[in-house]
Amino acid sequence: MIHVFVGPTLPSSEPPLAAPGVQAWPPVGHGDLFDPAIRSGDTVVIIDGVYHQAPALRHKEILAAMGQGVKVIGAASIGALRAAELAPYGMLGVGHIYAAYAREEINGDDEVAVGQAPDGEFGALTWPVVNLRHILQLTQSAGVIDGERAAKILQALRAVYYPQRTWAAVRAVCRRLDETEFAGWLAAQLEQDRHFGDLKRADALEAVRTALDDGTAPQTDAPLEPAAWETTYFRRWSNAFARTCVDRLELSTEDRLVYQQVFDPAFAKTWAAYLGHRSLNPADGAAGLPLEARLAQVTGGGLGADRVFHPPIDLRDEQTVALLLAGETEQDRRAVARYADALVGERRTRPGFTVAAVRDDLTRQLLMRVWQCSEQEFDAEASARGLVCGARAVVAAKRLVPGLLQEMRETTTERTEAAGVTR
Repeated sequence: MIHVFVGPTLPSSEPPLAAPGVQAWPPVGHGDLFDPAIRSGDTVVIIDGVYHQAPALRHKEILAAMGQGVKVIGAASIGALRAAELAPYGMLGVGHIYAAYAREEINGDDEVAVGQAPDGEFGALTWPVVNLRHILQLTQSAGVIDGERAAKILQALRAVYYPQRTWAAVRAVCRRLDETEFAGWLAAQLEQDRHFGDLKRADALEAVRTALDDGTAPQTDAPLEPAAWETTYFRRWSNAFARTCVDRLELSTEDRLVYQQVFDPAFAKTWAAYLGHRSLNPADGAAGLPLEARLAQVTGGGLGADRVFHPPIDLRDEQTVALLLAGETEQDRRAVARYADALVGERRTRPGFTVAAVRDDLTRQLLMRVWQCSEQEFDAEASARGLVCGARAVVAAKRLVPGLLQEMRETTTERTEAAGVTR
């Protein structure tokens, strides 16, 4: 399967994107390469990506995909820039824009940046610098302007902030510079060919053709090892984007785990069992030891295992997920879905709302209420549930607060109504 991430550079209606085995996706963003639809042996073509209005795709996400057997091609826009940066690791760059980045003739994402339509069609509203430079070169070749005038026009156009560099802005700059001849010539070319000078589009089409021709990324001397991308941050990202479909519900695996850590009264036993498993099966391949023996080596047995060992959790590992969600019920999963919907509702009704904005003190009070523990017992209870300490428990549980408050309000309303009926 060929996965093409594209938007303003190339509309999804282009024939190559409708070829058998090709799946067109919106501009790539942070987390998109974690999608389970992208598998070893597939090819990913990165053309467009988000980076201003949403978190951009990280380099290590591309490295991880390549390390897991996915061929990655970049061209035309952010894909060309990433390919130039990651070519030593095996990412394949295609086209003139990639070559210009690789030769360091251009640098920075402002070269390819455009404003996008907010209607979901991802159409380009502004002109990228790479296209304008290419058009000015064509204009010089046609004898319309000389190199000095072209350089002056390009400098003035680059000074316009990219979301404001519309066709109207281009004409306005030309009028200010008394370059109406160039503006008129360009308008005439665009009337004949609306794609005139669109270097980004040409490179994007070349990249898709390369993928269809079974183009492969150049191999490095040795396969990429997980050390190239496995960091604490990468693990957080992969956990945050891990999703499973169960009971016909598409759920965040991390949300499911946090729900168990917060609401399962017996989760301390689940966490103890997980620590025992990790002690017998260390992630680094070292010799396994029973948890009690490992704990005795470290502390002499004076502290509980949950206060000493805090192994990182990898929610991509099926055995890990099975162990940590061993006590989960269908009712729990439906609650997770409701809580996720409540979070979406908050974001919809309160623009700018983020989970981080949920009050720490409120979250702490709710957790102590659920766990039926005192302030003095809070840290110990959080640790026993695999949340390390009270402060981290508060951060993890904030995503559940809107749903929990909604349930509490509904319960209060039901009780009030029931009381009214019985009076």
